[in-house]
Amino acid sequence: MQARLNPYGTVLGPKFAKYLVSANKVVADSTLPAATQELVKIRASQINGCGGCLDMHTKDAAHAGETPVRLNLIAAWREATVFTDAERAALELTEQGTRLADTGGVTDEVWASAAKHHDAEQLTALVSLIAVINAFNRLNVITQQRGGDYQPGQFG
Repeated sequence: MQARLNPYGTVLGPKFAKYLVSANKVVADSTLPAATQELVKIRASQINGCGGCLDMHTKDAAHAGETPVRLNLIAAWREATVFTDAERAALELTEQGTRLADTGGVTDEVWASAAKHHDAEQLTALVSLIAVINAFNRLNVITQQRGGDYQPGQFG
């Protein structure tokens, strides 16, 4: 599979990416736990089939100390015992927030579970992160960006 477009080779692409990266930085600096942030990015990227983002975020998570067991079980988090209740709530919110057209939106039950485990600042960070990773996923999937060559910390 050849990439359809190199958005970074255009005038607009790097400018747009800069704003997405800035939005992600705000979330990265929030009180939402870093491990939860990586789980969310990986799960949304799995759902969206984004090889580039999966390559980046699984490698970054492993580099930051995430265990292979947890990384390997993210797609089957409901059947795994290695995630906290707060992480499970974040993963469920991620799934419903990523599959809006399929699920009809986020249910009140899923929102209540997320709110039980995360304060208003963390919820804002979580919702923002779901939006940002979905934007990155869509850019990469539409333009057929491939995964496999990423090195942890490559983009700073």
